[in-house]
Amino acid sequence: MLGIGIAALLAGCGGGAATTRTTTTTASGVKAAAAERCAAGSIRPLGHGDLAYGAVVTRPVTAFRAPGEVPLHRFGLRNVNGAATVFGVLAARVDARCRATWLHVELPIRPNGAVGWVRADHVAKLPVRTRIVVDVSERSVSFYRRGRLRLRSRAAVGSPATPTPLGRYYVNQRLVPSDPRGPFGPGAIGISAFSPVLTGWAQGGPVAIHGTNEPWSIGRAVSNGCIRLPNAVLRKLFAQAPAGTPVLIVR
Repeated sequence: MLGIGIAALLAGCGGGAATTRTTTTTASGVKAAAAERCAAGSIRPLGHGDLAYGAVVTRPVTAFRAPGEVPLHRFGLRNVNGAATVFGVLAARVDARCRATWLHVELPIRPNGAVGWVRADHVAKLPVRTRIVVDVSERSVSFYRRGRLRLRSRAAVGSPATPTPLGRYYVNQRLVPSDPRGPFGPGAIGISAFSPVLTGWAQGGPVAIHGTNEPWSIGRAVSNGCIRLPNAVLRKLFAQAPAGTPVLIVR
């Protein structure tokens, strides 16, 4: 879903930013370190292989459809749950010195797959080397760090009437319920996806990976769209999957 959007964006910019390096020569004839140069306003994809980036909001920021054009949504430092506002980063618009001026980011709003541009100086960009893959057909969750599988578990997924939405998302919040014996177990890893059918639910029907007080449900398609894990597994995943972690939900 998002892959198509960013591919189209980069194709329109000739596949990314053109960069050059210049060298200088000292009096002794030794070449000095090169300074990287970019075409001002060009787009550079960020992340590759097992490396992705998250962006934590450090100043209230507006997401735009294009840099500085058509505002989409205003974000504060924290979301409605009190967690830090985080985006998944896809690409950067750079200046002549290759410094990011705008970031193309995934947004934690409806519709699923929403993207926008935010000012780079309003966020802190952080590298992320983790990834979560949810396979709704296998009813499983796999967790990778630095490209290596670290954890795999059976999971409960959405029922046919309230399916877990497919697509690329990211971890946008990590919440600890007041009652670890409740329906969310000891923790909930919120992701930037929303239920495709429960639009009238609180906060628009956000999707999360969480524990459960119904262990019999693991391995079944019975949830309202969230992904349930055994509580012991959820604790391990919660401890290792920071905000900004890409989440791929496939069938």
